[in-house]
Amino acid sequence: MATAAARILIVDDEQGMREFLSICLGRAGHNCTAVASGAEAIRITSDRPFDLVITDLTMPGVGGMEVLRHVCGLPDAPMVIMITAFATTDTAIEAMKIGAYDYLTKPFKVDEIQVVVSRALERRSLASENERLREELRGVQSLDRMVGRSADMLKVFELIRKVAPTRTNVLVRGESGTGKELVARALHNLSDRADGPFVAVNCGAIPESLMESELFGHVKGAFTGANATRDGVFVAASGGTLFLDEVGELPLAMQVKLLRVLQERRVRPVGGDREVEVDCRVVSATNRDLESAIEAGEFRQDLYFRLDVVRVVLPALRHRPEDIPLLVERFFGRIKQEMGREIESVTPAAMDWFLRYPYPGNVRELENLVERAVALETSDVLTAVNLPPMRQRTTGATVVSGPELSDDGIDLDAAIADVERRLIKQALRRTQGVRKEAAKLLGISFRSLRYRLEKLGIEVSRGRDTPEADS
Repeated sequence: MATAAARILIVDDEQGMREFLSICLGRAGHNCTAVASGAEAIRITSDRPFDLVITDLTMPGVGGMEVLRHVCGLPDAPMVIMITAFATTDTAIEAMKIGAYDYLTKPFKVDEIQVVVSRALERRSLASENERLREELRGVQSLDRMVGRSADMLKVFELIRKVAPTRTNVLVRGESGTGKELVARALHNLSDRADGPFVAVNCGAIPESLMESELFGHVKGAFTGANATRDGVFVAASGGTLFLDEVGELPLAMQVKLLRVLQERRVRPVGGDREVEVDCRVVSATNRDLESAIEAGEFRQDLYFRLDVVRVVLPALRHRPEDIPLLVERFFGRIKQEMGREIESVTPAAMDWFLRYPYPGNVRELENLVERAVALETSDVLTAVNLPPMRQRTTGATVVSGPELSDDGIDLDAAIADVERRLIKQALRRTQGVRKEAAKLLGISFRSLRYRLEKLGIEVSRGRDTPEADS
């Protein structure tokens, strides 16, 4: 059975094996990338998606098993084929337990590797289609390494798909930790520049004295310490995508030079006497209010218009609670795999904690919290025991104080019911008794709210809550 062209990563410290596999699989129509170390494989698979990874088992430094664990923990994990000249039953069994598709012993024939690769890709295609259908039934959509079912995220996915094939400059707006770099990577990976470099630079982390050199490069002797000519990030990203994170932190003098580069698509290295043409797609991101910065004279309006051709706005995690369980499960699956932890599932109590947490640090904070819980868990399920004390919501919401634990103890069920009752009543007051809207404020389904009202004995005056609104 013929398979479509796939993105294959070859990992081997032997140049001859890398060349052999690249030629063999390239002739079959696949797009092959070869690296000489496990460390480089981990780096590149964190940045770029692959359908299949073929990795040697024994390599200096980071070995094949570490590559396997990392790759199997990725959100859209590729298939993995292990190869080695020193096969043992124990290592083969361990590799298959971790998630390897197959295990080949060197030397092997061309037709042997082609058959195994073809079968692995067929398995991946079938698994991907099954997962897509399952997620479709649950109203879930995935895009590159992002996942969501909320209306706001589905709109973001649709916009990314539309603009990715173009060269248009994109400005990504959103709070810190919402995943702005993931959007930039998705735009790159879904474009015709996906095989080119993706270069990310944090404009807020570069000292002003070094910023021009970092962006545009410098020639040897241009300043003290410039011992060699060095390309800047614009040249490094030629043929690919340049991601300018925290672009709102650029000083005004650098904003003028950046504007000129975007208009002319040429850069002049520091100390250079000629310009260099550059060909990269620019994606920028900021969590700053650029409109206010323009009014304050801190950001150039003409540069803003040049960057903000298409705008992608990422919602804060607290505004899309229906996506939290999806993210928890995805992070949990990847992190437990990376850590080699045999934890079966997330308990309802832990998931309830994740659903109630306010996430001032957004998705990045959620990922860190899951990692903390997995690292500290001692049972075979993920509990809420190792999660930190719940923070109170202080931004735009009424703070609900909870009961304190006295020396005589507490009736936990009654205390939880009391807090739940107060929150539900607050939501109902805010929505003038419209239960459907109250359920949205509480981040639960209408059916769940109706059950809780009955359980807690809360009576609701119908008001505008008509039968049509309930449906």
